[in-house]
Amino acid sequence: MRKKKNKGIYIGYEKSYRGGARKQGSTFFAVIVVFILAGLIGVVTYYAVRINAGGEYSLNKEGMDVVHNNPNDELTRIDENTESDSWYVDVSVGNKTDKGKDVEANNEKGSHIDEEENNLDGLELDNRIPVEAKGIYVTSRAIMDKRDQLLELADTTEINAMVIDVKDDNGRITFSMDSEKIKEVGSTTNTISDIEDLLKLLKEKEIYPIARIVAFKDPYLAEKRHDLAIKNKDGSLYRDNNGECWINPYEKEVWDYLIEVSTKAAEIGFMEIQFDYIRFSTGKGMSEAYFGPLAEEKSKEDIIIEFTKQAYDRLKPLGVFVSADVYGTIISSSIDAGLVGQNYVEMARYLDYICPMVYPSHFGEGNYGVDYPDLEPYKIIRKVMTASKNKLDEIPEGEHRAIVRPWLQDFTASWIKNHQVYGGDQLREQISAVYSVGYREWILWNAACNYSEDGLYND
Repeated sequence: MRKKKNKGIYIGYEKSYRGGARKQGSTFFAVIVVFILAGLIGVVTYYAVRINAGGEYSLNKEGMDVVHNNPNDELTRIDENTESDSWYVDVSVGNKTDKGKDVEANNEKGSHIDEEENNLDGLELDNRIPVEAKGIYVTSRAIMDKRDQLLELADTTEINAMVIDVKDDNGRITFSMDSEKIKEVGSTTNTISDIEDLLKLLKEKEIYPIARIVAFKDPYLAEKRHDLAIKNKDGSLYRDNNGECWINPYEKEVWDYLIEVSTKAAEIGFMEIQFDYIRFSTGKGMSEAYFGPLAEEKSKEDIIIEFTKQAYDRLKPLGVFVSADVYGTIISSSIDAGLVGQNYVEMARYLDYICPMVYPSHFGEGNYGVDYPDLEPYKIIRKVMTASKNKLDEIPEGEHRAIVRPWLQDFTASWIKNHQVYGGDQLREQISAVYSVGYREWILWNAACNYSEDGLYND
């Protein structure tokens, strides 16, 4: 039976080479053909499996192919086609690999954001999620007394962000912070007594929370720490037109204090830190003020830029965005920029958002060729925003530059001669002017937090 079986296997082969080939040679060639056929069958099978699996292949640490999008695959990998070199792990926590090791334990290094692992060509991975903000300014008192009204405004209109006082114009911190440095200064008022509940509520309603940190206008700290205050040349405290003291931007201890307050705001849940009064006073007598020996080495612009950069470098790793309010006039006036220490282009290099205050009422008659800016909000805003775009184009393509998010006027400037009552129409003109230049974000200012709902689109 065995001989018959063997003969049957090679019967076709023997017939093919019947023309005088020797039996030994025939056997040799038969074996070669069998191996070739077997190899072909193996290759076909391999690619058939690959096509059916629809998977992507690479080598694991043992040098074996792995189908990575197979739903049963429990191995991990680095996806070399993604920018962030993120680790992809099996969604079933605690599953075992073929080596019997816990996936989570085996990939501890890839299960969290590691600064060194998540750099691509030396660039830090940025996990922050930006929001196209359309916001309103809210005082600490208003967020307590008018909360329902303000939330209703956000629920029913396009408003999706609130700039809330955290360190206000008086230098007071509006909620309790766990910081020895802040407790030592004693600047907390705890006006917002339920800050954690408030931030939770804003998150539920998808309202982007921005912490307003008034920087160098701080009469409270200046009165308490004369060594940190701006002084006159005779050693007395400098006071602005309202009789208020300012802290000295050249004092690095002041920087640490501001960044400490900002850090605590970030830790509790604010998604952006916005510095206001990040400048020198424009009050009478500033030209004669004494800022200390460092002022002989660095200009006002130099020191504000340096603070901006340090604040950005220290706050960005906390996962928050960083922004700053600047005078609208500095965009085109180097004189104004020098007086207050705000360099529009250089500050934009070290911010996520730069927020020029382009209130029509704040421009002099004839500025940008507009006779009475307060009476022509669309025209003046469009001209200023165009100037902003042209100015920031000085930053080369590919280099970092802040997004422009202007402050718009939702108040009536009754103190100027040629003014008008501002309401929904004037508000909408300003917003339309911002959009006409290509910018998409804006914030509204009203010190009493009373906003023109009729100028806002319904949500």
